[in-house]
Amino acid sequence: MPTIAPTCETQTLEQLREQEIAEARAIQEAMVPSGTLETAEVRIAHKFEPMEEVGGDFLDYFSLSDGSVGLYLGDVTGKGLPAALYAALAVGTLRGVHKTGTPPEAVLALLNKRLTLRSISARHAAIQYALLDPGSGILRISSAGMAGPLHLCGDGCRELLVRGIPPGIFAGTGYESETLQLKRGDSVIFVSDGLAEAMNAEEELFGMERLTEICGRMKGKGPDEILEILFEEVRQFSRGRRQRDDRTAAVLHYRR
Repeated sequence: MPTIAPTCETQTLEQLREQEIAEARAIQEAMVPSGTLETAEVRIAHKFEPMEEVGGDFLDYFSLSDGSVGLYLGDVTGKGLPAALYAALAVGTLRGVHKTGTPPEAVLALLNKRLTLRSISARHAAIQYALLDPGSGILRISSAGMAGPLHLCGDGCRELLVRGIPPGIFAGTGYESETLQLKRGDSVIFVSDGLAEAMNAEEELFGMERLTEICGRMKGKGPDEILEILFEEVRQFSRGRRQRDDRTAAVLHYRR
């Protein structure tokens, strides 16, 4: 049976779809930093591996006017263009509240208030927000719906159990923060669920326990090397299985 060539109209629709995906991917990539942040006290690096089309991971880190350093990493429910659009909404909302030195728990509470006012069915954004005082090494972390982060120090690596309800679900949700005293050489590793929930061919999860064990072997390594090792371990584990979620991570390394 002869193959029927696509019509001009079909070709145009396919081209439009490809163009929309390319533009959405460009927008998503604009929601992660273009490089590292480096000061005398801290170095922050990240790695972002999007899935084949667009998704909902977002990330930023920045120096504030009071000398502190902020970092957030988020992951929107779902995939594709709807998730990317909701991530853009979350980032736009965050940028209106986070660059004032406001404590992390207050930032998430305000984010929740604003997202619930614009509630979208079946959409929310899990997020972690951290604020570092570089002079003292005190890091305050609030988390809502995400695992971790991981604290790598001289004693090994442990997962910080900071929990909370993702913003955008319930109005009036309150948040807590954990205070961590960083020492010279410590690193804090933030990951989206695309790493922890990666699966192998046997449908086994990579898991936070495996991430923690791997991080425990990276004492003395810099942020870029930590990221490369983590992502390579996940790639090797899930070899032969198609990636279904963005993989995003950031490492904050304290060197005062």
